Amino acid sequence: MARLAGVSRATVSYVLNNTSAVRISEPTRRRVREAAEELGYVPHAAARSLRAGRTRIVLLPTAHVPVGPLYGHFLNELQWALRRLDYTVVQYASMGLDGDEAARAWAELRPVAVVSFGAVELTPQGVDVLKRSGAQAVITLGPQPVEGAHSLPVDQRRVGRCAGAHLVERGYRRIGVVLPEEPGLELFSGPRLEGVRHAVAGTGADVVPLPLARTEEAAGALAARWPGLGLDAVFGYDDEYAALLLRALLDAGVSVPGDTAVMGAHDLLLGRLMRPRLSTVRIDMEAGQRLAELVDRVVAEPDRSPESRDLMAARPVHREST
Repeated sequence: MARLAGVSRATVSYVLNNTSAVRISEPTRRRVREAAEELGYVPHAAARSLRAGRTRIVLLPTAHVPVGPLYGHFLNELQWALRRLDYTVVQYASMGLDGDEAARAWAELRPVAVVSFGAVELTPQGVDVLKRSGAQAVITLGPQPVEGAHSLPVDQRRVGRCAGAHLVERGYRRIGVVLPEEPGLELFSGPRLEGVRHAVAGTGADVVPLPLARTEEAAGALAARWPGLGLDAVFGYDDEYAALLLRALLDAGVSVPGDTAVMGAHDLLLGRLMRPRLSTVRIDMEAGQRLAELVDRVVAEPDRSPESRDLMAARPVHREST
């Protein structure tokens, strides 16, 4: 490769390893990269890790639940940003593993960083296992901070509080809250129900949990017994469940918002296409680029004190359905 590019072996090594301590002109770098491509060169990850003393793997445990468009976009943005920072992103299926067991399994890959989204509850012992295995950064996005990890909580209660406050302010006093029956979504729906209850406390409003499967038949059955529930508003967990129920209510002759107000969350395009247009809770997630930059900072300075900040803000968007 050095002969083909017309440079020394040391220069090839510096270019292929992105060494910043040695100044190499861009034309020279380009010649080395072109020679590597022509020869079909592929870096040896294990050898590079031995030389550097650590891998460039950032491990992302996969979610056990359907995350939906909002979180899917955030995860894609995070992965692209990490790749641009020269990290290798590895998604790890952790189904069936508890916190400490999962941490030991992750540690076997010797990741330089782990970003856990809360589907697996990490413990301080699990964080310690990861750090002993070489993880410079352990970052959690679950609802509760974990000792030894950098915590960026995504507080789902805030979504429920926002929806509950909006409905109470508009005069509704008997509010249903949809609880999806999809396995795993209780990680989100339970805190959102808690948030609605917190928002209406002291107002005299009642909150009624409404378990609901994600099918037209289940929504139709719930709509059929709606008059007996005496609800004047419903928070549909997210825009998709809210749209499912809104359609069923209209088909059953329930006027929206005349008889019952309907509110969703996530501000998806779907809600704006509904008639009446769906009121919602807009969730503003911190950019994936910002999280990738935090990973990079902590990897470079692993001894920095763990930080904690909210990753998510929420605000109501009033439309025709409320």
